Amino acid sequence: MTAQYHDLAGKSVVITGGANGIGEAMVGAFVQQKARVYFCDVDGRAGQALARKCGGAAVFTRVDLTRETSIRRWIRAVSRQAPRIDVLVNNAARDPRIPFETMTAAQWDGLFAVNLRAYFLVAREALAFMGEGGSMVNFASLTFHDGPVPMSAYVATKGGVMGFTRSLARELGPRGIRVNTLSPGWIMTPRQLREHVDQATKDFILRVQSVPKLIQPAELAEVALFLASDASRVITGQEILADRGWHHS
Repeated sequence: MTAQYHDLAGKSVVITGGANGIGEAMVGAFVQQKARVYFCDVDGRAGQALARKCGGAAVFTRVDLTRETSIRRWIRAVSRQAPRIDVLVNNAARDPRIPFETMTAAQWDGLFAVNLRAYFLVAREALAFMGEGGSMVNFASLTFHDGPVPMSAYVATKGGVMGFTRSLARELGPRGIRVNTLSPGWIMTPRQLREHVDQATKDFILRVQSVPKLIQPAELAEVALFLASDASRVITGQEILADRGWHHS
């Protein structure tokens, strides 16, 4: 049963990568809390379908997060509909498996453009419309702690996200804006199940987690709700590992 965060009702929430998987679950979760959601993705068909499903409570825009001008246009369009942005969730990311010795500089740069540079750009543009009580949630990953192969570039981007969060939380704290990192474990999204998770993988996940139960996208969305709401008002500059105890620090 999803907790109710009444303070989120009527709030304006911006989510990147919201059309599928974890992002889709978060869009639905914030809509259930009666928030107004503005989300982007490169998957136009899925984004439009989700917006229709939300019945007007969510607004979709197709955005290429590697283009600074596209991000600026999107956030300014959001600001014309919602003069204040209360919550920003930087979720969009790619997680390719590329062996280090075959990785090109273009692949490395492209991954950083989506997984880290875009977080900076969206946060910078959204900040102009955020004020006291605002919350930013930046997605990192369990992989930063576990270091799986062949994912060196992806893991490096997520380390960057964590550093970005820690410093930005200190810089924005005096304005009353919180910044936290949400690091998922292995989430059973349709894409993960289709491309990476077979029965042997499921068995491995269940062995390494402290609680042997696979994590569903809706469960992670509930953690995002908590970090966005006033219930977490004393939490900033932190990483929340949502991995059922896979990693112990």
